[in-house]
Amino acid sequence: MTEAFSSNCELVLQQSVNVTSERNVHRENLVEVYQIDETCQFINSNLFTKVALQFPDELLVDSVAVAAEIERRTKSKLFILGDTSYGSCCVDEVAAEHVGADCIVHYGSACLSPSKRLPLMYVFDRRPLDLKKCASSFREFYTDRQSHVIVLYDVNYAHIIDNLLALLLLEYPNIVNSTLVVDGELCHGHGQIQKQTNDTSHLADNNAEIINQFGRQMVLKNGLSIEDYNVFFIGHEGSTLTNFMMTWNKCSFCSFDPVTMSGRSESISINKALMKRFYAIERAKDAKVIGILVGTLGVANYLTIIEQLKETIHKAGKKSYMFAMGKLNVAKLANFMEIDIYVLIACPENSLLDSRDFYKPVVTPYEMEMACNKNREWTGQYVTDFNQLLPGGASHVPLPSPAELEDSDETDVSLITGAMRTMHHPSYSSASSSVMLRNQTLTMANTTTAASFLVGRSWQGLEQKLGKTPVTKALEGKKGIAIAYEEDIDWVGQSAT
Repeated sequence: MTEAFSSNCELVLQQSVNVTSERNVHRENLVEVYQIDETCQFINSNLFTKVALQFPDELLVDSVAVAAEIERRTKSKLFILGDTSYGSCCVDEVAAEHVGADCIVHYGSACLSPSKRLPLMYVFDRRPLDLKKCASSFREFYTDRQSHVIVLYDVNYAHIIDNLLALLLLEYPNIVNSTLVVDGELCHGHGQIQKQTNDTSHLADNNAEIINQFGRQMVLKNGLSIEDYNVFFIGHEGSTLTNFMMTWNKCSFCSFDPVTMSGRSESISINKALMKRFYAIERAKDAKVIGILVGTLGVANYLTIIEQLKETIHKAGKKSYMFAMGKLNVAKLANFMEIDIYVLIACPENSLLDSRDFYKPVVTPYEMEMACNKNREWTGQYVTDFNQLLPGGASHVPLPSPAELEDSDETDVSLITGAMRTMHHPSYSSASSSVMLRNQTLTMANTTTAASFLVGRSWQGLEQKLGKTPVTKALEGKKGIAIAYEEDIDWVGQSAT
């Protein structure tokens, strides 16, 4: 009867779980699917002795077999990175450095964000694509054979895009293909990276514009801008497509899902999505205490954008705190109620976090700059790649100079609360946002730190009560682990009898 209401502690510890996965069908053609020949060539040609293999959760079932085959061919020591620190689309260079790896082989979907620390090879999960149905869907959307269309795709379909273009280019001469590019190097469908040619003189004669963004390179024709093109995306609905649509929000998007083998015109209201993000900007303007969430340790220049955000927030008269907590969830962020809003530093595909379930909003670096940098204005353009906000980036806007900030306190009305708000621009160099003003008759403290929030709380933590607590002799504590202390096991056994 007792076990009907509580489980036996010993049985829980001895319980075994059978794990099955459909991905195990790859074991028969392991060499081809995971491109082991190309991977071994990459390792042997560079004389790597320690190699980190990064797998997403859905491919972990094959990781041991893949590692064993590569180790047998290369004699290198291999490490499997399973539980990535942040998103599986990003290269986990931190975990690789913990084991002293010489390089990383990244498997599965990837955001292609630039990384700087270790040599890298991508092995994309080559998924099937019905070329005839995809081409037929393309023709249904673009009946005008002179349409200007950019073909974008999920990286898992890069291996077959050339075959698709061969079917369409004869009918549609104005198609622009997007080539995968990683750190200025072409990344082909099999995942290997080759140096990109720097000879673009033939493009300059045609007034062509070259766009390098999100690991894709597009060469636009006839001097047209990207706003003059339609976009045809191959892949499932997800963060990759959302990122493209938010960034190029003036383009018309159509997509083809290779799983359902159906196409559709993306009817999502971009204006509605942008207004939601504009609402987040207003929340950021109202906030006084900002939490900077470090959502990546592998994307290049993440430390630079953190320092830039700190300076931007400080000059706006707000206080910032930095958090590094791995993968985010509601429970983690709920521990810091003094934070008014969070700004997430992550790759473009993970930056647009749906924060409806969180107690406090989570915004992007671009939205935080919109709220704190008076020189940046809302134009409808949206930036998900924080590298574009840095000096030298296409969307960089310098902060106001000290002369411009002097005596420039601005007052406006919050569009959320309707209250008046004043943006104070501190003219001192101290990193603290607390100012103490004194005279002979009045002392006034103006603080916007989390300390003021702590003072107003009814419970401020455990009280030390120094000198008030009697000293007692130390007693022997419990033994075992939390799920099965020895005295608990004895108690359960007595209850069962």
